[in-house]
Amino acid sequence: MPLKIQGRLLERQLRCRVLQSPLAGVSDRIFRQLVRRWAPDALLFTEMVNATSLELGHGRLKMDGLQDETGPIGVQLFDHHPDAMADAARRAADAGAFLIDINMGCPVRKIARKGGGSGLIRDPDLACRIVETVVAAVGLPVTVKTRLGWCSDHNAVGVETAVNWCQRLEQAGARMLTLHGRTREQRFSGSADWNAIAAVKAALSIPVIANGDIISTDAARQALAQSGSDGVMIGRGAQGKPWLLAQVAHDLFGAPAPVIPQGAEFARMVADHYEAIMRFYGEVIGLRVARKHLGWYMDTCATPRDLRRAILTAPDPKTVHLLINDAMVAHPVMEAA
Repeated sequence: MPLKIQGRLLERQLRCRVLQSPLAGVSDRIFRQLVRRWAPDALLFTEMVNATSLELGHGRLKMDGLQDETGPIGVQLFDHHPDAMADAARRAADAGAFLIDINMGCPVRKIARKGGGSGLIRDPDLACRIVETVVAAVGLPVTVKTRLGWCSDHNAVGVETAVNWCQRLEQAGARMLTLHGRTREQRFSGSADWNAIAAVKAALSIPVIANGDIISTDAARQALAQSGSDGVMIGRGAQGKPWLLAQVAHDLFGAPAPVIPQGAEFARMVADHYEAIMRFYGEVIGLRVARKHLGWYMDTCATPRDLRRAILTAPDPKTVHLLINDAMVAHPVMEAA
């Protein structure tokens, strides 16, 4: 059954309950197109967009061409200025966004200390004003991605704080909440607390999506069972495994089974992704962007250390292309159970 998300003027429906997380420096148009090969109905997201920078003319590349992409694409915004967020939301809606997501969970210090991302957890009044302002600016559904709180506190008081924080976001107009099961203080250490997400889910009337440590079908199954959430959002787990959303959607929700590339097909997929990055960014930036993707692909197929080093230190695209086949073909792709 589709998951309904009601905006001020428009309703959206999610046919797939496995979502791709916004990932800074990763979930660009090239990566989204690759994930889309296996997950045609999944909600994918842009990299998070700085609302103030967008107002100044920066960051538009992250939203360019949304109308030309297939399937639902959400635009995630971050900032601590309500008016700038509203203006950016209108621009995103005009660009073809499926919905508007507000980042209130990014733990990066340079963002949080300026009041954006997870910094908004410490100022719930401002956070709610941002939600209210963005909701009033667009007819699309407005959603929020956040964390359990600022400081680590796993007792009943901490869970109550998380529930109160999320209830305020719902009251401000958020129509879906994606909740990472950690606090800002934890960043990515320890384990995601899916039981705490369950307490939030029980207290809200809007859809809740579980996020954090969902790197396989087994992890997604446990997250759903423990949290009672309406779906899961996969982030880092899809790095090097762009078919993972489709695999989880098949295993847990009966979507078509993905054909996972092996051997020469896997190497060809990596080479195609590499070439697309070079075309999109140019060689100077592209070499840097592509290097991390190559590293994740080599994690997936357990490339030997010497070949890994050769690829990651290659001085130009031609050298990389000569090495991709040897680095990727002879080693079986490791599936996430």
